[in-house]
Amino acid sequence: MRSGSRLDARSVRHYGWILAGLNLLSLAFLLATSRGGVDRFGHILGTDFLSFWAAGKMLIAGAAPYDAAAHVAVQSAVFDAPGGYPAFFYPPLFLIFCLPLGLAPYFVSIAAWLAITGAAYVAALRVWLKELDFRLSLPLWLAAFSPVFLTITHGQTSFLSAALLGAGLFLVPRKPVIAGLMLGLATFKPQFGLLIPVALLLTGSWRTIAAAVFSAAMLALVNTVLFGPEVWADWHALTSKAQDATASGEIGFAKMITVFAGARLIGLSDGVAFALQAIASITVIAAIAWASWRRGWSDALAALVLAGAALATPFALDYDLLLLGFPLLWIAATGFRDFERWGCALAFVAPIIARPLAMQVGVPIMPFVLALILAFLLKCVPPRAA
Repeated sequence: MRSGSRLDARSVRHYGWILAGLNLLSLAFLLATSRGGVDRFGHILGTDFLSFWAAGKMLIAGAAPYDAAAHVAVQSAVFDAPGGYPAFFYPPLFLIFCLPLGLAPYFVSIAAWLAITGAAYVAALRVWLKELDFRLSLPLWLAAFSPVFLTITHGQTSFLSAALLGAGLFLVPRKPVIAGLMLGLATFKPQFGLLIPVALLLTGSWRTIAAAVFSAAMLALVNTVLFGPEVWADWHALTSKAQDATASGEIGFAKMITVFAGARLIGLSDGVAFALQAIASITVIAAIAWASWRRGWSDALAALVLAGAALATPFALDYDLLLLGFPLLWIAATGFRDFERWGCALAFVAPIIARPLAMQVGVPIMPFVLALILAFLLKCVPPRAA
């Protein structure tokens, strides 16, 4: 039991094919039962992508992307979402990514978006596999890992954010400037960057820090020049609505994977849920600080930061678990220690059942699974320098 020897390579491949089959059949069923680009549940294929595409159309037309009424009108021209519309809460840093999306029709645009960002995610995984000298059937991994399926069906940004964060953190000791440039570009999803400054500062990764600051500043400057300084005020005015949507459960606590969402799901109040999230965030930040101080950057630290990212923020959804792929690969490549084989198997499978379990039974499992992987990685941190 301790070694998990029953989960040998042959068994893992068999289970992988089962998971891949389930994901691919689900995707095929979703597409086959859709009519005119609308699935059997009444949602447009890609759901969340509609807001990114609409923002791109508005930017091309010179309209204000954070004008909710105008945003609704643009979306409704393609699909009139029942009971609301996919809101656009991303910061202005993301606008430059949205701009080209509006150049093509919706379904052409989403196909291109998923192909390009998906290729970026695959490239980031290959960087880890090559440097770790670990052999893996990447197509099987991708087909079996359910956050890939969730990202595709939601038309989300997770391929891009995971690629930038995954490759960026891994390249810190190898190509520090390139790493920093990638981390700076990833600031369009700032909630996943809480741990990165702690790790970079305490390991003295100054070239990466400088490159990241430069990259983020240039991203902000380009967006400001292209779309006007008023977009920052417009976005800031929307942030309270975004916070309200998170706290009220409008987004859906069952879809979220954070401590805050888990606490709200089981019926705790906002205040208690935020307090528990604060405790979790501080604990994870302290763990990253301990793992960074006087140790220098390591692959274990990169994996640790990626595993802790979703625990440190109150806002993360199940498709964001693409980030977890890198820590799981690192653990497998460096050799499983006590109970790690079972724990990693649980973490790999959990995203499939987390949302249904939360929706039907009201039980949040992902914070506990993420904490387990974080604990595994903390044991692997290299000794502190003398």
